[in-house]
Amino acid sequence: MDGRKNLAIDTVMLVVYLVVANPALTGISAHEWLGLGVLLVLLVHCAVHVDWVRSAVSGFKGSTWGARGNLVLDALVLIAFMVVTVSGLGVSGAVLPSMGLYAEGYFFWDPLHSIAAKVLLALLLLHVVVHGKWIIGLIKKRKDMRDE
Repeated sequence: MDGRKNLAIDTVMLVVYLVVANPALTGISAHEWLGLGVLLVLLVHCAVHVDWVRSAVSGFKGSTWGARGNLVLDALVLIAFMVVTVSGLGVSGAVLPSMGLYAEGYFFWDPLHSIAAKVLLALLLLHVVVHGKWIIGLIKKRKDMRDE
């Protein structure tokens, strides 16, 4: 996938995540259902980048520190996202009940969800900063193409 499409998908995913991450904007029910939607978009994002992950993992020992750090950061984002999703289902007031399910342990899942969501947001912001040079390069390239 070319860089511009990749950037567009990633930007949409981040904006939707930021809206979904604030249940005061959406309400709890929409927060839960849209959160599952963001999970699907994240899985598509991972599928699009599976070749990069494969090459980064296979060449981990011989890769640069930057590539290693990027892979570790991406893994931490994925783990945090999974913890947010699982704990979110644990405190679900809309998704699980709509399926006739109920999760025990609200007082475990709720603080875990809150902490994991904050960690995920911090990791996503770091992810954007780490990729800042690439983002700026694509924006400049697009601007140069329009100026021609």
